[in-house]
Amino acid sequence: MSAAVGTKTELEQEIDRNIAFLKDRTADWGALDFQAKIDPRYRRAQMRYLGQGGVAAKGATNMLKAEHFTLSTMILPAGCEGPLHIHTDVEEVFFVLEGDITFFWEKDGETVTRTIGPRDLIFTPAGVWRGLRNDGETDGLMLVMLGAAKPVLPSYPEGSPLTEARNHK
Repeated sequence: MSAAVGTKTELEQEIDRNIAFLKDRTADWGALDFQAKIDPRYRRAQMRYLGQGGVAAKGATNMLKAEHFTLSTMILPAGCEGPLHIHTDVEEVFFVLEGDITFFWEKDGETVTRTIGPRDLIFTPAGVWRGLRNDGETDGLMLVMLGAAKPVLPSYPEGSPLTEARNHK
C-alpha cells in the first residue's frame, strides 16, 4: 500500500484486476445447453476464468481478458460426453483434475481413443476432429485451454443437428 492509508498503488490495482477467484465463479450449465437439448449425454458445465472460450458464457462478465488463449474448468458428469467437433483455428488442451476421461480423435474414418486421469494432459492441434466422454461413475473435472481469446465456433460432422442448434442458441 502507498503512504496514504487505504489507497492502492497502480501495481496493486493491476494485480487485483488480474485475479479470478473461485468464489466469484459459478458453474455455467447453460453455455453448452444447445448440445444437451439435442442429446442429454452432452450435458456439461464450464466455469470461465480467462477469455471468452469457443462458446460464450451466458451472462458471465467477470472473465479476465486475454489476447492469446482462454482458460476454463469443465465439469463432465458421469456418462456424459463432449461431442465430436473440430476447431480449425486453435489448439485445445485438456488437463484432467478429477476422474478418468476418454478422449477420441477421428481422421479419414479411423477413430482412436485414449483415457487419461488426474494430472494427465492431452493436447489437440487445430484441424483435428475430437471429442471426450466420461465412462466413469463420478463427475470429471478438467482445465480446458484454447489457443485464442475468442476462438471461432467449433464445427460438427456433416449433417449433425448440433450445427443447426449452435447457430440458433
